[in-house]
Amino acid sequence: MESAVNTGNYDAAIRTALNKLKTNKDKKRKYDYVVMLQDAYHKVVERDLNTIAHLKKDNNPELYRDIFELYLDLDARQEAIKPILPLYVNGKNITFDFNDYSNDIVNIKGKLSDHLYEKGIALLETDNKPTIREAYNTLDYLEQINPNFETTRELLNEAHERGTSYVLVSINNQTQQIIPQRLEADLLNFDTYGLNQFWTVYHATPSKEVKYDYTMQLQLKQIIISPERIKEREFLREREVVDGWKYKKDRNGNVMKDSLGNDIKIDKIVKVKARVSEFQQVKSSEIIADVVYADLKSKQLIDKFSFDSGFVFENYFARFRGDKRALNKDERRLLDNRRVPFPSNEQMIFDTGEDLKLKLKNIIAKQRFNG
Repeated sequence: MESAVNTGNYDAAIRTALNKLKTNKDKKRKYDYVVMLQDAYHKVVERDLNTIAHLKKDNNPELYRDIFELYLDLDARQEAIKPILPLYVNGKNITFDFNDYSNDIVNIKGKLSDHLYEKGIALLETDNKPTIREAYNTLDYLEQINPNFETTRELLNEAHERGTSYVLVSINNQTQQIIPQRLEADLLNFDTYGLNQFWTVYHATPSKEVKYDYTMQLQLKQIIISPERIKEREFLREREVVDGWKYKKDRNGNVMKDSLGNDIKIDKIVKVKARVSEFQQVKSSEIIADVVYADLKSKQLIDKFSFDSGFVFENYFARFRGDKRALNKDERRLLDNRRVPFPSNEQMIFDTGEDLKLKLKNIIAKQRFNG
C-alpha cells in the first residue's frame, strides 16, 4: 500500500485501506492504514483538482468528458470514505477535507451533453459506416450520463440502422451431389446460430427494402461418404468364479470343524471360459467447404475460409459362446446391443451438417466489417 502511494497509484492505496478498515478500524494495528488513507486521499484530490484547472484553461470541448469524469471520481472517492468515519489514531481524530461537487458536476455535464449531442449530429451527416458507428458511440455515452437528452434516443436508432452492415447469404453446392433440403434450410436459419453481432445482420432471403453491403457464400466443395463397414474381433475370456460351496477337508480327506463343532464350508472356485465376437458398425462422412465474403460495392473478394466437417456413425454389439460369467461388465453390456441399419447417405450428410454449422458459426462470429 505504501508503494502504491509513493508511485502515485493513490486510488489503489485508498481501496486497500478502505478494505482493511471495514472491521476493527480503531485497533492500534490499523493505524498505519488510517494515516495512509488520509495521505493518499489528499494527494489524489490535489492532483485531480490541478488537472481540472489545467484542462479548463484549454477551453477545448473535447476535454469536457475528462473534466466531468474527474469530478465524478472526486465525488465517488469521498462518498466511499464517509461510511467509515470517524477515524482515530492515538485518540486523535483524523480529518478529511470534503467538498460539494454537485454544482460542478451539473455544470460540466450540461456543457458535455451539448457538445456530445452536436458532435453526434455532425458525425451522422456522412454516409461512412465507421463514422456513423462513432456517432452511435458518442450518443450512447450521452444517453448513459444524461438519459433521453433532446432527441438522443431517436438519433441512436438512426445511427444503429445506418451503421449496420447487411450481408446476403447463399449456399453454392459444387459437389455434384444432392444435399438434403432440410440441411440447407437449417444452415440458412440464422435465428438458430445464437449470434449477437450489434453491427451485422445476415439475411438468407433478400429483402427489397435493404441495400446489402456484402455477400457470404458457403461453397460446398466435396462430400465424401465411406462404405458401410462391419469390423469384427474375436477373443477368449477366462475367469475364476465362485460356483457354489464345498466342505473344507484336512489332508486325510476328513471334513474340518469350527470351534462350535460345525462343518466348515468354503467357496467352490471354478475356471470358466467364453469366446467373444465383438462387432463394430462404422460409416463416416466428410464435407469440405469454403466460406467466401465479397464486398458488393467494390466487387472484391475480402475474405475466404476453408474448412472441413465430419461425422462418424458407430454401433457396437457382441455375441459369445461359452460361460457368460467369464465376461466383464462392458462385454455384458454389448450383449444387449444389436446390429442396427446403417444411416442413409442423406442422413449422414445431414448429421455432418451439425458440425458444419458449428464451424460456420465460429467463422461468422469472428468476421468483422469495417463499413
